[in-house]
Amino acid sequence: MSGGELESGGLQATVAANVRCKRLRLGLSQEQLADLSGFHRTYIGSVERGERNITLSTLESLAAALETTPTELLQAKDGRIR
Repeated sequence: MSGGELESGGLQATVAANVRCKRLRLGLSQEQLADLSGFHRTYIGSVERGERNITLSTLESLAAALETTPTELLQAKDGRIR
């Protein structure tokens, strides 16, 4: 991914969209998710924009804070893992 732009259908884009969707469904702000997951608010924003190539441990932390599994954050809307 160059320039921090989301690639259509890429794994980073899938995770970014899923993190944002789960956060909004829980009614959390980026700051609240940051507090729950131990990351800074600006980091959460950059994850949601697909600007970060996150580690597996970050994926696990975000999933726990979002009351979901890492697998669900990796799944595209069609149910496939990218």
